Amino acid sequence: PSSNQQPSISSIDDGDGSGDRKPKLKPLHWDKVRASSDREMVWDQLRSGGSTFTLDEEMIQTLFVVNAPKETTAAKWQVLPAPNPNPDSGNRRRRILDPKKSQNIAILLRALHLTADDVCQGLLGGNTGILGAEFLESLLKMAPTEEEERKLKESAGEGDPSDDAGERFLRAVLSIPFAFKRVEILLYISNFDSEAEYLKKSFATLQAACEELRSSRMFLKLLEAVLKTGNRMNVGTDRGDARAFKLDTLLKLVDVKGADGRTTLLHFVVQEIVRSEGGDDGDAKCRKLGLRVVAALSSELSNVKRAAAMDAGALTRDVAGLREGLRRVGEASGWWEEGSEFSGSVGRFATRAEEETAEIEAEESGAMGAVKEITEYFHGNSVLEEAHPFRIFDVVRDFLNVLDRVCEEFGSSLNDRSAVGSTRKFAVTVNPTMLDRV
Repeated sequence: PSSNQQPSISSIDDGDGSGDRKPKLKPLHWDKVRASSDREMVWDQLRSGGSTFTLDEEMIQTLFVVNAPKETTAAKWQVLPAPNPNPDSGNRRRRILDPKKSQNIAILLRALHLTADDVCQGLLGGNTGILGAEFLESLLKMAPTEEEERKLKESAGEGDPSDDAGERFLRAVLSIPFAFKRVEILLYISNFDSEAEYLKKSFATLQAACEELRSSRMFLKLLEAVLKTGNRMNVGTDRGDARAFKLDTLLKLVDVKGADGRTTLLHFVVQEIVRSEGGDDGDAKCRKLGLRVVAALSSELSNVKRAAAMDAGALTRDVAGLREGLRRVGEASGWWEEGSEFSGSVGRFATRAEEETAEIEAEESGAMGAVKEITEYFHGNSVLEEAHPFRIFDVVRDFLNVLDRVCEEFGSSLNDRSAVGSTRKFAVTVNPTMLDRV
C-alpha cells in the first residue's frame, strides 16, 4: 500500500509509539497561536508541567467519537442517580410545588432582601412601600394552582423539614385571608400613581400638539405656499382652484420631480419660503437666515411628533383600566375585616384615586375633543374618513422628517462656494428666470 495512505476515519494512532489506535474524535476548530520566545505567555505555565488536569479518555471517546454506534453511546453514557446523603429521606412526601417555581420564589426573595415575615406584614397592613410593584407582579405570576394551594394548606403545621424555601414561603402567605386577592389590589395601588402620571402627560401632550398646529406661523405659511404652487401646477384641470387640501398632500411633494430628476416640488417650496423669510437681498447670509426659520419648524412642532407616537386606543384602554381597577377595589372592600390596617390603607387610597381618576377622565375627554377639532380645522368634514384619531399627527411627523432632510440638502448647497448653480438647481424645474431673484 502507498506510504501516503491516510489513517482510518474511525481510529487513529495515539502518536506515543505504542501502536495503540484510538477512536477518531470530532474536531475542535480553533485558531492556533504561535509560541513567542521574547515574552511570557499564559501557555508557558502549562508547558512547565504544573498542570493537574487529567483527561478522562474513556468519557471523551464516549461523548465525541466520530460515527459512534448509538448502542455503544447509550450503554456508556448513563445518568446515575445523585447519592442520597440521608437514606431515610426517600420515605418523605414528595414536593408540592414545581421545583422551578419554588426556586424562582427563593431567588426573588433573596434578590429583594425580603423574608416571609416582611411579605406577610406588607399584605396584612396594605403597605406597598415594603413590597413594591416589581415584587407584587412577580409574586402574582408565581401564585399556586388550586391543587397546590389545597395541598399547602392541608400540610400546614406539619413542620416537615423536607419543605424547601418556596413551599415554606407560600404556606406562610396562604395563612393570610385572601392573600393573593390582596396581592392583586396592592399591585394596582402600586402602579396607580405612575399610570395616572403617564396619562396626564399624554393628554397634556395632545393638547399642546393641537395648539402647536393651530398657532404655528411657519406651518401656515408652508401650507399657503403649497396651496398656491399646487393651484398653479393644476391650472386647467379639475384639481385647480383648490381652497384647501388634506395634509396627506404634504407627503407627495417629494414625489413630484423636476426635469433634472433630482429636484422635487418640496425643494422648490422650501426655496420660495427661504427667499421670503430671508428678504429679497439674495445674499447667502439672508438665505441662511430664512433657512434657519424654516428648519426650526420641526422643533416648533415637537409635541406633534410626540403625539404621533401615541395610540388612541391604548390610551382609552388605560383610562378604562384605572376605572376598572378602582371598581375591583370597591368590590373587595367587604372581604377585609372592618377596622383592620389593610382595610384602612385601601380605603384611604380609594378615596384619593376616585378623585384623580375622575380628573383623568375629564382630561381624556378634553384632549380627544381637541384632536377632533384640530382635524376638522385642517380637514373639515373629512375627519369622519380618518383611519384613526391621531392620523393627522402621523402625517405631520412624517412630513417633518422629509422637510428636515430637504433643509439639510438646501443648507449644504448654500455652503457650497464652488458655484451659484448649486443653489439654482432647486428652481430650474419650475421657472429658470427665478435664478435672478435668489
